[in-house]
Amino acid sequence: MKLGLSLSGGGIRGIAHAGVLKALEENDIKIDIIGGTSSGSIISTLYAMGYSPYYIYILFKRYANDLVSQNSLSAITSLGSLMTSKKTKFSGFFSGEEIEKGFNEVALRKGIKKVSDISMPITIPAVDVQNSKEYIFTNIIPKDSKNDNKYITDISIGKAIRASSSFPVIFSPCEYEQHKFLDGGILDNFPSLEVRKQGADKVITVNFKADDIDDNSNVMDIIMRSIDIMGNKISEECLNDSDMVLTIKTDKTGLLEIDKLDDCYKYGYRQTIKNMDKIKNLINN
Repeated sequence: MKLGLSLSGGGIRGIAHAGVLKALEENDIKIDIIGGTSSGSIISTLYAMGYSPYYIYILFKRYANDLVSQNSLSAITSLGSLMTSKKTKFSGFFSGEEIEKGFNEVALRKGIKKVSDISMPITIPAVDVQNSKEYIFTNIIPKDSKNDNKYITDISIGKAIRASSSFPVIFSPCEYEQHKFLDGGILDNFPSLEVRKQGADKVITVNFKADDIDDNSNVMDIIMRSIDIMGNKISEECLNDSDMVLTIKTDKTGLLEIDKLDDCYKYGYRQTIKNMDKIKNLINN
């Protein structure tokens, strides 16, 4: 029996996936196939390359802090230009180049350059903003695929992660050959179907609970809830195709709210431990 894990996007909340993996490893649950969208692509790719859940947590935390702190001033400047001028060319607050460069370096430590170099089956969605189509970065093209053109294997680790994580407005589109990629969550926030196509007999999908809105909610709370609602609706088929959906509540964590990184990691770990009996029953049955 091959177990597949599908990790959703969710900005900073994505670090919760490392907590999920840590809990699974502590209970001797082996993941055979993995996939992830946006921040989920970071966790899934690092894990597929052989990094431990705790080290993934350290790496994710470091790059998140570096990204936000180094670009905070430019983001504020860009926001001001965006709000006051209709003529200003605006691509995104962050270019995403730091992500690409950083994760290429992390991959090289394992002797890996491209997605095709990874041994564990992996699937990473991204969306070409020019033709509105979904593409999948993977090391194995499904045998029964009727559209081989949607699968890309010859792409660097950093470029694949950057493409899948390029959240609209926050990041500029990621250019690769003739493509201009944006966040995979636009069309596929849970790559559960693609994980299944890689040969998984059982698929566990990890997503995030849409936070409730009340009188104390701010603009970011509303934005995050909207993202979660859209992501769940668009990927409804994937959720229904999953054998189990593990939903993580992260207490109104904003897209780039780095102060809650540690909390989100713990949320993922604790929720997985809480559902461990269900996970083991799924595998054993």
